[in-house]
Amino acid sequence: METIRFDNPEYLILLVGLPALLLIFLLGQYLKGKALKQFGNPGTMARLMPWRSYRRPWIRFVIFLIGFGCVSMAAVNPKVGSRLEKATREGVDIMIALDVSRSMLAEDVRPNRLERSKSAVSRIIDRLEHDRVGLVVFAGNAITQVPLTADHAAAKMMLRPVNSQSISVQGTAIGSAIERAMASFPDDEGNAKVLIIISDGENHLDDPVEKTRLAHRHGITIHTVGIGSPEGAPIPVYEDNRLSGYLRDAQGNTVITRYDEATLKAIADAGGGIFQHGRGADMGLNRIVDEIRKMEQQEYEAMIFTEYESRYHYFVALALIFLVLEIFIFERKNKWLEKINLFG
Repeated sequence: METIRFDNPEYLILLVGLPALLLIFLLGQYLKGKALKQFGNPGTMARLMPWRSYRRPWIRFVIFLIGFGCVSMAAVNPKVGSRLEKATREGVDIMIALDVSRSMLAEDVRPNRLERSKSAVSRIIDRLEHDRVGLVVFAGNAITQVPLTADHAAAKMMLRPVNSQSISVQGTAIGSAIERAMASFPDDEGNAKVLIIISDGENHLDDPVEKTRLAHRHGITIHTVGIGSPEGAPIPVYEDNRLSGYLRDAQGNTVITRYDEATLKAIADAGGGIFQHGRGADMGLNRIVDEIRKMEQQEYEAMIFTEYESRYHYFVALALIFLVLEIFIFERKNKWLEKINLFG
C-alpha cells in the first residue's frame, strides 16, 4: 500500500478559500440580478438581451474553482511513496495513551485540554526519529487508535480526527488504557517499552496504580503528563458544533472538572517514570523524550518507504488546462456557434 505525505502542508489553508470564493460569487450574482430588476421585468429583460447566458457564468466559475483547487494542491506538493524496503532501525517502542473523556473539553487550557494535548503529541512525534510509536485513546474504556509503527506521518494522520466521541463509553479509566497499551507492545522481552499517559488525572472507574505496577513488572516504563488547572473549569456541551451550555449533575449543578496531579504522580512513581505538568507548547513532553533518549535502544526490522515521488506537476497541468478553458468560455452566448446545427 502506497503512503502519501505533503511536502508543504501549511498551504492546505488555501483550500479554505474555495467556500469563500463561492460566497463572493453568489453575492455577485445576487447583486447583479437585483440591479437588472431595477430596469424592468425579468422576462422583458431576457428578450432585450437574447445573448445573455445564465448558465455560462456558473460553468466558468466552477472551472475556475477547480483550477484554483489544483493550484493549491500543487503548492502543497503531495508525495507518494515509491519504494518500499526492509530496513533495520534502532529505537524505543513508545505508546501514547491520550485521554479523550468529556472533561478534556474543559477550556482552562486553550483552546481546550484535548486539542492542546493533540498539538503537543504531534510535535513530539516529529522528535522521535527512529522510534516506533503507537496511540491508545481512552475514556470509559480504551482502544488502540494507532498500532506501533515506524511511519510517523501515518501516526500523525490518525491522530488528527481523534475527539471526545472517539470512545462511546464516557468516564475515565486510566487502568484500562494501561492494559490496552500493554497488549499493544510486542512480546519480545528485550525491547525497551515506554508508555506516556496524557490526562487531566480524573479517574473514576479503576485502580490505575495497581495496573501500573503490573505493567512495570513487564518492563514498561510509564511517564505521565497532567493537563488542566487545580481550580478546574466547567465542561462545555455542544450541539451541532455550537456551544449549548455546560454539563450538569443530577441536581442541576454545573460540573467542574479539576486536574488531579496526585493520581498522575502516583502512576509515574509506580511506573518508574517521571511526571510533568502540561505547561507550554510541548506540555513537558520534551523532557520525557530526553529521558527516553537515555534508554538502551533496540534493533527492529520495519518496511519503510525510502523514496517519495512528487505529484505537484499533475496538479500544475490540470490547473493550466482548467484556467485556460475558463478564459475561452464567454459569459455571453456566441451568435456564430448558435447558427451551427450539426443535425440539420
